[in-house]
Amino acid sequence: MDFQKKFILDIYDNPNGTRRALMAVARKNGKSALVSCLLLAHIVGPEAQQNSQIVSGAMSRDQAALVFALASKMLNMQPKFEGLYKCIPSGKRIYGLRKNVEYKALAADGTTAHGLSPVLAILDEVGQIKGPMTPFVEAIVTSQGAHENPLLIAISTQASTDADMFSTWLDDAERSGDPHCVYRVYAADKDCDLMDREQWRKANPALGVFRSEKDLEEQLKQAARIPSMEASARLLLLNQRIALESLWLSPSVWKANRAEPDLDVFRRFPVSVGLDLSVRNDLTAAVFSCQDDSGFIHLLPLVFCPTSGLKERELRDKSPYSSWAKEGKLVLCPGSTLDYDWLSKYLQVWCEEREIRADVLHFDRWRIREFKSSADRNGFATDTLWKEFGQGYQSMSPAIEFFESMVLQDKIKHGSHPLLNMAASNAIAIKDPAGNRKLDKSKSTLRIDPLVAAVMSVSSFTSNVDQFDAAALIG
Repeated sequence: MDFQKKFILDIYDNPNGTRRALMAVARKNGKSALVSCLLLAHIVGPEAQQNSQIVSGAMSRDQAALVFALASKMLNMQPKFEGLYKCIPSGKRIYGLRKNVEYKALAADGTTAHGLSPVLAILDEVGQIKGPMTPFVEAIVTSQGAHENPLLIAISTQASTDADMFSTWLDDAERSGDPHCVYRVYAADKDCDLMDREQWRKANPALGVFRSEKDLEEQLKQAARIPSMEASARLLLLNQRIALESLWLSPSVWKANRAEPDLDVFRRFPVSVGLDLSVRNDLTAAVFSCQDDSGFIHLLPLVFCPTSGLKERELRDKSPYSSWAKEGKLVLCPGSTLDYDWLSKYLQVWCEEREIRADVLHFDRWRIREFKSSADRNGFATDTLWKEFGQGYQSMSPAIEFFESMVLQDKIKHGSHPLLNMAASNAIAIKDPAGNRKLDKSKSTLRIDPLVAAVMSVSSFTSNVDQFDAAALIG
């Protein structure tokens, strides 16, 4: 197909020479067949080099065997190749007799890649690799060092997080603009509707040819009905980078709560604040929440970040902080660190201008004494009930269960605030042996501070937890 031809031509017609080629595409779009074709071009075709060694790498024995089997079948089905090769099925090897080329299929759970020196290495489904690198891939990559112009090709569905190896490769290719690197990403747009057929084609360029449109439709319909299947469908079928095992909120459910909050509600009903103080050169979030008489919870998030080092944070977090700051969605504080006096003054003025009074403030105790002193000096929340909110399972589990239930009922009005959206798309929930859950910043791929603050704030309205007694506060 045209998308395959373009990838091949970009690799072999590159005037700068190609050393690394990456393609990310959804499942069942002919990845293994394309890998096999490229291998044969170097075994019996025009790219064969005298006495060279080439390898394919897969994450399992079955996947490695599939690539070998496809390449063998292609050779056996073409009479013109007779006498040009020798297959050894027991060792998953093919020899190109004309140039004495040796090909070997390797598996991460089997044969080691050490001791090889391949001029060509093709990796299949490396998106399955968790983390920045594995010894298997590292051995293959470093083994090419003896050649002046080695070629590494990786064709896979996307990895689930930005921290995984294939994601770091793709992101580096995009940022660096390296002329020796070719990369193509076929993926649906972030937060798209599962049933948008135009998005299907973005991630499945072989749709209707050797990717069944009917099969894809049935799988996505099922994922649209069952929230627990959505993350998997987005990753594997729409090639979106999204964590599978513990993503807390599904994108479509969160999107359904995008109604705008009503500022007037904050003037008529008790107000709760969740404060998540960060390291002083990172994001800090204060989320104001209020529940109206219809049961809807309105959110007003404030997210702060030092001005200095903003571009570096944009690259690290892969988020357009500068644009959000221009839109007024991210508040930039002067300097390279967040000054708590400046922060407490800002919050006090912000509340006064909107005629909002914070009735209760939930905080994580990290550095809270320093901030509380600043708040007292500047008159912020002096009449407010301050409540410590632990970040462990005991405090967090009932709070995220309540928040989750409100989101599933479309009872949260977050106004599609971009930093809340970012946090919701990154938040990962983990469980303890008893089944209690908490949001884990260490396991989340990017920043989740605004969502943590929102959960803390909304916990005030948990019906079965006596955390918010408005009458007592007013009295």
